[in-house]
Amino acid sequence: MSETDGPGNVLFVVMDTVRQSHLSVYGYDRPTTPNLEDFADDARVFEEAVAPAPWTLPVHASLFTGLYPTQHGATQENPYLEGATTLAESLSAAGYATACYSSNAWITPYTNLADGFDDQDNFFQVMPGDLLSGPLSKIWKTMNDNDTLRSVADRLVELGNTAHEYFAESGGGDTKTPEIVDRVQEFVEDSEENGDEWFSFVNLMDAHLPYHPPEEFADEFAPGVDSTAVCQNSKEYNSGARDIDDDEWEDIEGLYDAEIAHIDHHLGRLFDWLRETDRWEDTLVVVCADHGELFGEHGLYGHEFGIYDPLVNVPLMVKHPDVEAERDTETQVELQDLYHTVLDHAGVEAGAGGEPFDRARSLLDADYREFASVDAPRGAESRFSAHDEGELDDYAFVDYHRPVVELNQLESKASAAGIDLDQDSRFYSRMRAGRRTDGKYIRNERIADEAYRLDTDPDELADLAGGDDEVIAATEGALVTFESEMDGEWADVTDEDVLDDMGDEAKDRLSDLGYIE
Repeated sequence: MSETDGPGNVLFVVMDTVRQSHLSVYGYDRPTTPNLEDFADDARVFEEAVAPAPWTLPVHASLFTGLYPTQHGATQENPYLEGATTLAESLSAAGYATACYSSNAWITPYTNLADGFDDQDNFFQVMPGDLLSGPLSKIWKTMNDNDTLRSVADRLVELGNTAHEYFAESGGGDTKTPEIVDRVQEFVEDSEENGDEWFSFVNLMDAHLPYHPPEEFADEFAPGVDSTAVCQNSKEYNSGARDIDDDEWEDIEGLYDAEIAHIDHHLGRLFDWLRETDRWEDTLVVVCADHGELFGEHGLYGHEFGIYDPLVNVPLMVKHPDVEAERDTETQVELQDLYHTVLDHAGVEAGAGGEPFDRARSLLDADYREFASVDAPRGAESRFSAHDEGELDDYAFVDYHRPVVELNQLESKASAAGIDLDQDSRFYSRMRAGRRTDGKYIRNERIADEAYRLDTDPDELADLAGGDDEVIAATEGALVTFESEMDGEWADVTDEDVLDDMGDEAKDRLSDLGYIE
């Protein structure tokens, strides 16, 4: 492990749905992130970080396990993490105090993503957050593990999500970010009073649809925009039931910028507090997004049905004594490598059943991504033979399963508008991609493959699939290798109705989360 290996505190922040190109710290021409710009003086700013999927559940499962989506199995078809030892479980077993604070419905005991956190709050709109926190989270888990009691738990989740949707659509869904920052401070103080090192994970949901930013931020970034009048339902646009003109896109993106600025404001408050209380220097601070957002590019709105770079090339900033503070335009990072980076910082080995620590995947190590130079840990699922041979050092991979959790709403909007969706379209397609900093190859299940030269075509407009570009050919070859190592055959998923192959329990959970009827 690194020269500064543990123990050491960890603050891990995920800005949900935050697109890299809308952050002033990444060169955006609106001042959305002045506090992150200050943070950049202490951190390495990675420009080539890649998420393993374009939505919350599989990305967080990868962050918590170090595995690709097909390996950990928390995907569209199976919307919860099962049989995995999480990062929080490993740190907790090593004596860390652990906490998770989020208002994202996917990051709860319900999906098992909260496993290992001593304290957690999901900040549901109506259901008291404390109901699923601390010791009561164990009761919640017991309820979910019992067929009879789980029906009670299911109704509570349904109540929370229904209430959140109602208030959000009416413009009344207030952000929980201020409360989350306050809870982090309380948790840190309580942990240190008990003599414990701490790991605090937060997910901040402001920039996720729908956008209803606080007034002071809306006045700066979206003056005069009525957030209840613009299109806040991506399925209406994606289905063809609703059009959005340039002026409305400008209003939508203004609201989005205001939400990002609100996140930045409270991150600044948290960072200042850590500095003022002399906790800053010995704390690993990670700030990233789990995925981005599309605003009409490629005919899409939101973060479904595509794996283009605005969705998967995410912001990532890391502060640590072993990581030089600079802007890194060359190193491609896979987000699941942050799992190994945290273990390295803490000096903690993975718990039983967890993905073993891989030095080649730690950002703290001088041999980061030089897989052939670092012995593969025994039992590592994410270390392939092609890694050991040095063939995949420069590649990242995206693995997007069939989007069953989004199709219910999309089909509903299309049906209401009298639109028939083509089942041989991207809406029903599984997708994978191999990516390096200069090229990308996208494998689509039901539509033609795509390929782009990211160095000369960063907007992914000129499709080069089927051509003779050497970068594209090499990237497609790496993707083929990834697919063969993963042993994930799309032929195993062939049913025309994407729900037919799902088990009843998975359908029940998706129904309770409001994604299918």
